[in-house]
Amino acid sequence: MNIFIQKHELQAQKAAFDVEKRISEAIDTKGMAHIILATGNSQLKFLEALRKRPIVWEKVIIFHLDEYIGLDENHPASFIRYLRENIIKHINPFRFYPLEGNASNLFAVLKNYTYLLEKHPIDLACIGIGENGHLAFNDPGVANFKDPHLIKEVELDHDCRMQQYNEGWFDRLDAVPKKALTLTLPAIMKAKHISCFVPDERKAQALKKALEGAIIESCPASILREHPSVNLYLDPPSAQLLSDPFDP
Repeated sequence: MNIFIQKHELQAQKAAFDVEKRISEAIDTKGMAHIILATGNSQLKFLEALRKRPIVWEKVIIFHLDEYIGLDENHPASFIRYLRENIIKHINPFRFYPLEGNASNLFAVLKNYTYLLEKHPIDLACIGIGENGHLAFNDPGVANFKDPHLIKEVELDHDCRMQQYNEGWFDRLDAVPKKALTLTLPAIMKAKHISCFVPDERKAQALKKALEGAIIESCPASILREHPSVNLYLDPPSAQLLSDPFDP
C-alpha cells in the first residue's frame, strides 16, 4: 500500500494523474479499460480533476459501487445522478453501467450486473472509505471478506445512514433509505489496482482502525491491506490519528 498525504486539492490532482496513467496502460494493453467510480462528498474534488485529464474516455467502461434501493435516479441523493452530473456528462465514456436500485426486478439487476462484472474484469477501482469503515455499502455487520457474490442487497446501519444525512443528501434521517445494492468486498478486491481517496477529519478514526487495527470485518476497509496494489490518498485532517502514516 502506497500512502500519500497532502492538501485535499493537491491530492485530487495527484490521484487523477495516476488514474489517468493506469487507464491509459489498460487501453494500450487490451484496447479498453474497465473502471469503478465512487460517489459522495469526499469524491467531488477527485472527480472534478479526473474529468479534466486527457483520457481516451471512448475506450472506458464505467461501473459504480452502490445504489439505494427504491430511490428514483433523479433524486438529489441518487448515485446514478451523482455520477452523471459530476463526470459522465463531461466525458462521454464507451459505456456507463448504472446500478438500478429503483428497478422493479432487483433479482434481474443483480444477475445482470454480476454478468457485466464477470465479462469486464476491473482494471481500476476508485473508491473511498466511510466514517464507519465501510467500502461501498459493505457496512460492519454485513461485510463479508469471503462473500460468494459480486453484488448483493444489504441493510444500511445507523452510522452509514447518519453519514448520508449529515452530508446533506437528505432533509431528515428517516428519508435515508434503509436498503441498498452494493458491490461486495471480493468484487472490489478483484480490481487490478485500487485508488482510494479519503480526505476530511471525519474519516480519521476509520482510517486509524483500517490501517493500524486488526484486519477484521467490523472494519471493512482493513481488507485493503491484503490487496497487492493500493494507492491511498489522505489529507492532513484524515491522517491525523495515524501513528506512522507511511508504514501502516
